Amino acid sequence: MGVVAPRSSAGRALLQGLVGAAVGAVAARAAYRLLTRPRPGGVRPSATGTADGADAAPDAPGAWRRTNFRGRPVTLQEGPALASGVCAASLVTPGLTPRVRAACALAAAGAAAFGAYDDLSGSPAARGLRGHLGALAHGRVTTGLVKMVGIGATGVAAAALLRRSAVDTLLDGALIATSANLVNLFDLRPGRAAKLALLACAPALVSPAAPLVGPVVGASAALLPDDLAERSMLGDAGANALGAALGVAAVARAPRPVRLALLGGAVALTLASERMSFSQVIDRVPALRRLDRWGRCV
Repeated sequence: MGVVAPRSSAGRALLQGLVGAAVGAVAARAAYRLLTRPRPGGVRPSATGTADGADAAPDAPGAWRRTNFRGRPVTLQEGPALASGVCAASLVTPGLTPRVRAACALAAAGAAAFGAYDDLSGSPAARGLRGHLGALAHGRVTTGLVKMVGIGATGVAAAALLRRSAVDTLLDGALIATSANLVNLFDLRPGRAAKLALLACAPALVSPAAPLVGPVVGASAALLPDDLAERSMLGDAGANALGAALGVAAVARAPRPVRLALLGGAVALTLASERMSFSQVIDRVPALRRLDRWGRCV
C-alpha cells in the first residue's frame, strides 16, 4: 500500500526536477551549438533553399542532413544533442540514487546510440515491426532490427541496475524499450515527439518522479524551437532517447501494476501503428490537430 508523501517532500521533488530541467536545457543547447557550429567553407541552406537565410538550417556533415516531410533541409544532430542533455542532467540532478542515475544515463545513451546507427545506416526499404520481421524471414537483418534488439538489451541492462527480481527486470526492460520505440513512432512531424514527452512529463513534475523527468523536460523544451522552425529534427537518436528516459522514470517510481498497464498500452499502440497512421488520426481530431500544429511553420 502506497504512502502519501508529505507536502514538503513533494515540494523538494519539484525543486529537484526543476534543477534537472535547467541542467538538461543548458547541456542540450550547448551540445547542439557544438554539433552544429559552422564549418569552414560550409554552406547553410535555408528552409527556402537559399543560403544564410534567417531560417537557415544549421551546417552539418552530409550524413546528418535530411529533408523533412515538406522537403525542407534539416539536421539530425538535434537527436544526439538532446540525448547528451538528458544524460548529463540525469547524472547530476539531486534526489536520485547512484543506481537510478546510471540506469537513466545507460537507457538514454544506449537508445540514442542504436537510434543514430539506424539514422545513419538505415534504409527506408523496411519499416515498422512487420517490415523488419519480414526482412528477417527472407534472411536479411535490417538496421531497424539491430536497433530494436540493441535498445531492448540496453533497456534490460538499465533495469538490472535497479536490482529487482528477474521478472521485474524483464518487465522493466521491456517497458523502457517499448517506450523508446513508441515515442519514435510519433516523430513524423516537427515538434510532435517533444510535445508528447513534455505532456507526459507535466503531471510527473508534481510527483516523486520529478527528478527523473526534469532532464527530459529541460532538454526537450530547449531544442523544441529549432524543431518547430524546421531547422532540425530528432531522428531515431533523439526520439528513442526521449522514450527510453520516460520509460526509466516509470520503471524507477511506478508500482508493478502501473508498469504492467503502461507496458500493455505501449505494446497496443505499437501494434496499432502497423495498421493505422497516427498522423491521420491526429489530423481527424480537432484538438489534437491544433496541438500538433501549434508553433509549426504553416
